[in-house]
Amino acid sequence: MSRDTFPFTSGTLRSLERQKEQLECQDRQRAVSREYLTRKVLTPSRAVRPSMSRRHLYCRDAAIHNALYTGDIERLKGIFREDGSAEVLVETVSEELQWSPDVGVWTLTPKKFHTSPLRITAGRGYADCVRLLVNRGADPNAKAGGRGALHDSSESHHAECTRLLLTRGADPNLMDEDGRAPLHLCTTPETYECAKLLLEYGAYVNLPCHYTRVTPLHIASARGLEQHVSLYLSLDANPSALNREGETPLNAACAASDSPQHFGRYYRVAEMLLKSGGNPGTPGKKGHGPLHNASANCHFRLAQMLLDHGASANVTNSAGYNPLDCALQVCTDYPECQPHQLVRTLLNHGANPPGAKMWKFCAACPLAFEILLNSYDRIPLGDAWVEAVPAEIWEEHRTFYESVLNASNQPRPLQHLARCTLRKHFAGQCHKAFPDLGLPPGLTAYLLLQPEGTIH
Repeated sequence: MSRDTFPFTSGTLRSLERQKEQLECQDRQRAVSREYLTRKVLTPSRAVRPSMSRRHLYCRDAAIHNALYTGDIERLKGIFREDGSAEVLVETVSEELQWSPDVGVWTLTPKKFHTSPLRITAGRGYADCVRLLVNRGADPNAKAGGRGALHDSSESHHAECTRLLLTRGADPNLMDEDGRAPLHLCTTPETYECAKLLLEYGAYVNLPCHYTRVTPLHIASARGLEQHVSLYLSLDANPSALNREGETPLNAACAASDSPQHFGRYYRVAEMLLKSGGNPGTPGKKGHGPLHNASANCHFRLAQMLLDHGASANVTNSAGYNPLDCALQVCTDYPECQPHQLVRTLLNHGANPPGAKMWKFCAACPLAFEILLNSYDRIPLGDAWVEAVPAEIWEEHRTFYESVLNASNQPRPLQHLARCTLRKHFAGQCHKAFPDLGLPPGLTAYLLLQPEGTIH
């Protein structure tokens, strides 16, 4: 048995078991769905008619496999000489880890996979081979191994093969076994031309994936594909479409914008969605709205745009956190993203300051911590946050941290109390009201919580 098994840690085994359970659950869902769709689509006359489909021919010849995978057109001409000869299934075998309940271990088990000559060549961009196979009777809509050739050519961004298949009758809305159409597989910038072709030949721009209910716009938004998003919206893609978790494309874009180097393109995607009618207040998974996601990713400009379009700074998710809570928890994770600007913007749009238990998350970010503390009319007594500040940061900003300790549970200056009164009066309109008062720039900045490096 040692030749067929490997030693795993208990943690790895638990992970593999969970993965196995998830795969089994997905298989059951697909089986139920296929049965339902079959009953729904077939008419009674077709349902009772004896099957007329011919027996599949399987190709296991390694030489033929090699010719297909390398795009050897001359050799393929010699192999597929007659009409109908290309309508075969290519069978390959690989070993996968599978759970063996009899012996209680994971073993390497041979598993057969099926594809077709047309899928192989279309997925590799061999347009001449695709043309030959279609001329020899290969069905552009055949689903070998659970998907069609158009899925492979679109996913692999081979526009010439995609066009050829479409002109030969390939269905641009054909679903694979996972409930996805070819347009759902256009997930990289390179697939833009394929997406255009699919739409030109009748792909439904609002077609949801059967299982997840995501639309092509969800997918393009989550990937930050600006060209795709612009194309879909120009063809009336619905920016308010909901997936199975209740998320809109705007939710998807804001949630995926978690890398500062890609902030720009996700900002532009969100901007297009908002201009097309996307709702910045629609909650998604676990009650997270777009502003929660933008704040949790410390994307200041994106959060600012959502607020400008009417997002509420005080809406809470299913855990009871508002966007400011989400921002405070990631202050130390995104120091290069100026988290204090995000905290300041949320407070100036009316976000309610959190309790002292949240201070530990932002205490190591002096600017954000100062802005937060200045939103209180007094600083409660307590030093639990001190342990969250690394020694080197404390030494660098000793003056600030000592001023916080000295001001704890002490009366704040009259000037600060006046600021708190004005901020309470204008509430969520501070960002608009204070600049319109005609006050000196320094005083306006003070009212808008500009940090000064110390607490008075």
